[in-house]
Amino acid sequence: MSGVSHASPREVPAEASPKSKVWLKWAKRVVTLFFFIAVPVMLFLLVKNLDWNEVTHALASYKASTLALGFVVAAGSYLTYCGFDVLARRYTAHKLSIKQIVPVTFVCYAFNLNLSSWVGGIALRYRLYSRLGLDVPTITRILSLSLITNWLGYMLLAGFVFAGGFIDLPEGWKIGDTTLQLIGVLLLVVCFGYFLACRFSKRRTWTIRKQQLVLPSLNQALRQALLGALNWGLMALLIYILLPEKAFYPAVLGILLISSIAGVIAHIPAGLGVLETVFITLMQHQFTKGQLLAALIGYRVIYFLIPLVLAVIVYLILEKRAKALRRQNEAQRV
Repeated sequence: MSGVSHASPREVPAEASPKSKVWLKWAKRVVTLFFFIAVPVMLFLLVKNLDWNEVTHALASYKASTLALGFVVAAGSYLTYCGFDVLARRYTAHKLSIKQIVPVTFVCYAFNLNLSSWVGGIALRYRLYSRLGLDVPTITRILSLSLITNWLGYMLLAGFVFAGGFIDLPEGWKIGDTTLQLIGVLLLVVCFGYFLACRFSKRRTWTIRKQQLVLPSLNQALRQALLGALNWGLMALLIYILLPEKAFYPAVLGILLISSIAGVIAHIPAGLGVLETVFITLMQHQFTKGQLLAALIGYRVIYFLIPLVLAVIVYLILEKRAKALRRQNEAQRV
């Protein structure tokens, strides 16, 4: 397993100039102001724009056992995603415990899904990990490995599903079935190219904008692919559970993968409207619009909204602990 040695998280580089310290201090204040003003506003807008009568009606249409199974699958997906940062712990060789990593990753993932990757995946990760003592280069490597893990798993699954022809595209789509299969083959080529690079590349380190990136070992790359693919697979499984019994899981998985890319391109938090549009367009010949909307609303509640509520609570706890730790450190210096 490749690792990168770095300074102790709580050490301040000797060459840090007074000017850079002042800049860092003000940067932290700006980030803090952002999270205490912008995030609550974004949460309010998210809740305000929901049709709660529609949500209640959709959930009431399911058996308690179906919803319970859905919650188990969603919990499994979140735990899998937390494994991304646990894997990055060995990659970066930092000293935070798994008990510290899992709450941070859970909060970041829930905020990422609901409020965009810039808030949850990037800004919140830097804030929470830095408050636990990690330096910026280490957090950057954690973020990089997490992104690669997610999209490596995506490309691997999408490659097999698209190349296998499990999705029947409607007539008139600019991308036909043959083109989609070719895209699938290309995605698989990229994945296996990454595996080969991890196994045989002699150059293991690159420096991009003063940030050092290290190519992981083949063993770690395979773990990345497994975790990333498992997470996407569990997300699709949740939708599959909420659809009627005649649903075909590989098709559901493929449509979720297509809608996710469409959501990224559209830059819409949580892919609101994009997910529904793609599923209705590609599955309207199998299910009624009401069945599809009920499944997708249930999916959003179980996978997006309820974890977000829990993440807000965990986030407040993490902030309170960090504040108490800072006061304790300041008291020890006096």
